[in-house]
Amino acid sequence: MDHAAVLARYDRDMREGARPDGPGARIERTGGVVRQIADPLGWNGVLWSGLDAACADRAIRAQIAYFTGLDRAFEWKLHAHDEPADLGARLLAAGFRAEPVETLMVGEVADLALDTAPPDGVRLVEVTDAAGVGLAVDVHEKAFGTDGAPLRHRLLARLAADPGTAVAVVALAGAEPVSAARMELVPGTSFAGLWGGGTVAAWRGRGLYRALVGHRARVAAAHGYPYLQVDASPMSRPILERLGFQALSTTTPHLYGI
Repeated sequence: MDHAAVLARYDRDMREGARPDGPGARIERTGGVVRQIADPLGWNGVLWSGLDAACADRAIRAQIAYFTGLDRAFEWKLHAHDEPADLGARLLAAGFRAEPVETLMVGEVADLALDTAPPDGVRLVEVTDAAGVGLAVDVHEKAFGTDGAPLRHRLLARLAADPGTAVAVVALAGAEPVSAARMELVPGTSFAGLWGGGTVAAWRGRGLYRALVGHRARVAAAHGYPYLQVDASPMSRPILERLGFQALSTTTPHLYGI
């Protein structure tokens, strides 16, 4: 993989050329940034910026004023290769809070190891209705210990408006949901995004995460996407590396008002 070329393509397709991630959201390009505005349960934030030292602080202040004027908490999705080099420090000085660093990982679908099956007694089921959304949200809340209301809202909205662009998968042990993950297929781009992979504590270490990656990769391949992209935690990075993903950069969510 040509890391520099694929990273440039990712920035162009998924950040600078971003599309709204759900119905009711919109993308705006203004003042050297690309931002998404959604309702309070959607994702609000800055996806990309083309700034330099002379204009960065002014742009940061403008985004704070804009989102707080809408009564929206928001995220500035900072990548390690963004300019200026001290943009993270400038965000912290302006009142943002940095979340743990994640690794931007990309895999070429044709080169990935996709033959991982779920453990015996576990089946993978794609989410197609409100009941399936409920199963995925149940896993999310148990695995991450966070409120699943925003995820429920986003999945139901995507299923209603454009079910072909969002794929959520639940692993069921009998009738019990034990792992879940989702994928976003963005038309007109080369990248399918893998998001939200989580497994309840009692089922970790049994290959469910790998099986869910493999399932989504096969779906992405069937839709013609050459690349998969993941913002990987330190726990998932080594699993993804073994499957054939490569690290291209890091990303650090910077939160304001959250």
